[in-house]
Amino acid sequence: MKSLSILCLLILTSSMLLSQTLPYPIVGTAVSQCFGNTGPITCPTSPTNPFFGQFPGIPPSFHNNGNGTITDLNTGLTWQSSPDANGNANGIIEKADKLNLAQVQARPAILNAANYGGYSDWRVPTIKELYSLTNWNGTDPNVMGTSTAGLVPFIDTTYFPFAYGQVSLGERIIDSQYASGTVYKELGWDGFPMLFGYNFADGRIKGYGLMMPGGIQKTFFLICVRGNSGYGINAFKDNGDNTISDKATGLMWTKEDSHAGMDWQDALAWAQTKNAENFYGYHDWRLPDTKELHSIVDYARSPKSTNSAAIDTIFQCSRITDEAGNINWPWYWSSTTHQSYDGVNYAGANGIYVCFGAAFGWMMIPGNTYFSLIDVHGAGAQRSSPKNGTYLGDSLGVDSLGNAVYGRGPQGDVLRVNNYVRLVRSEPVTSIDDSKEIHSFNIYPNPVKDLCTISTDQKYSEINIRISNSLGIMVKELNSTNTNNVEISTSDLPHGVYFINISTGNSSVIKKIIKL
Repeated sequence: MKSLSILCLLILTSSMLLSQTLPYPIVGTAVSQCFGNTGPITCPTSPTNPFFGQFPGIPPSFHNNGNGTITDLNTGLTWQSSPDANGNANGIIEKADKLNLAQVQARPAILNAANYGGYSDWRVPTIKELYSLTNWNGTDPNVMGTSTAGLVPFIDTTYFPFAYGQVSLGERIIDSQYASGTVYKELGWDGFPMLFGYNFADGRIKGYGLMMPGGIQKTFFLICVRGNSGYGINAFKDNGDNTISDKATGLMWTKEDSHAGMDWQDALAWAQTKNAENFYGYHDWRLPDTKELHSIVDYARSPKSTNSAAIDTIFQCSRITDEAGNINWPWYWSSTTHQSYDGVNYAGANGIYVCFGAAFGWMMIPGNTYFSLIDVHGAGAQRSSPKNGTYLGDSLGVDSLGNAVYGRGPQGDVLRVNNYVRLVRSEPVTSIDDSKEIHSFNIYPNPVKDLCTISTDQKYSEINIRISNSLGIMVKELNSTNTNNVEISTSDLPHGVYFINISTGNSSVIKKIIKL
C-alpha cells in the first residue's frame, strides 16, 4: 500500500507542478475509483495485482467568473459556460441553440463584436481543447432510451450547464454533440466533409457528417474558448533511446507500440511487465488515460490523406490488416473505463480506445442490399469496446461477399477486444528548480484580481521578477532588493493566465497565476 501511495503521489505531484508551467497540460479524468472487466473494484495496491495502473491525473479545477465565462485553472483556457448564449438565451439549453457549420464558424465574430464576458478574442475550440473538459464519471446511455433519470453527463455541470437531446422534438437523448473547429482530412462516404465533435451525453469523439438524410444540415451545440492559444500543440523530441518526449505536455512516450493487440486487462499488465524489465531505462511506465492518449493524435494526418496513422511520424506505428483485409493502423487502449447506465444497471465493461487508424463501422449505403466497411468516424475518433470476451456486436447482415458482419450503435461500430498499447510516463519537473531556497516562494492570492504578493521566509539581496502571458510575451518586469516580500500590481493586466519567473541570481522558478 505504501509503494502505491508513493507512486500515485509522484505521478500526481509531477503532473500538478508541470501544469503550472507547460502550455499543454493534460487534465486528469476526475475518476477516483478503479475498474475490473465488468465494474468497480477496490483499487489494486501492487503492480503485480490485476488491473493495477489506473491513476486519476491532475484534478480538474475551474473558476466561475460570474459573467457567463469559466476559466480552467489548469489549462488557462476560458470558456463560454453555456451553449444557450448562441440561441435565444432563455436560460434553457435546447435544440434551438444548435448551430450548423457556417453558424459555428461565424459565432466567434459575433461574440467578439459584443465583447462577450469582457473579451474580444473568442474562437471555436479545437477538438483537443474541447476534450480537455471531459469528465469520465459520466455514463453512456442506452442509445434507444428516452429517460435521462440516473444518467451522468461527461462534463462538470457545476460549471457548465448541460442538456440531453430533446426527445419531444424528435431527438435522441444522446444528441448533445458539441462542435470543434477540427475538420477530418477525408470526406465521408457521402462525399461531404466530417467535423470532429465531442458528445458530452455519451462520451465519444466522432467525425460527424455535415449532411443528414433528407439534405438536412447537421447541427451542434457550441461553447467558444479563448486564451492559451498554444494548447493542443505538441513539442515532440526524439531522445534517441526509443522514447519520445513531449515538451508541451511533460509526458514521455515509447517510440514503438506493443506490435500486437491484447485485451484491456493484459494491456494494464503489459505496462507493469515492462516496468519490471526497466524498459528503456525506466520503471514507471503506465497505460495512458484517455486524455493523455488523445494528446498525441495528429489531426493533420489520416489513412487516405497521408497514407499513415493519425500520429506524428516521429512515432513508429504498427500496421494491421483491417476487417476488409486492407492495410490500416491500430486502435490503442487507454486505462479509462467507459461507464454506462441502461436505465437499470450501471456497468464498466467497456474500455476507452483512441483510433489512430480508420474508425470503422458497417453501414448499408443507400441502394445497396449489403453492408460496407466505412471509416464512419475518422482517424482520431475516441470510442469504446468490450474489455474482454468474444462479443463483436449485434448481427447486422452480410457484406458484399455474403460474410456475416457485426457492429454496435447507429453506425454499426466495429468492436475490437484486442487493441494495441503505447506506454507513457511523466517526466521529472525540470522547469522548477529543486533547491531549498527556490521552494520557499509563495504567491497569494491566486487567482488574483488587483494585487498579489510573493513572499518567502528568507531575505534576498536581489529578486528579479518577469511576468509573461500565455503566449510567452513578457508584459511586466520588476526588481526588488533586500526583501522577502514583493507586491505586484495586476490591475493593469487583462484577465487570463500568466507565468511569473522569479530569479534570485543563482536559481529561478516559474509560477502560474490566474488573473480574474
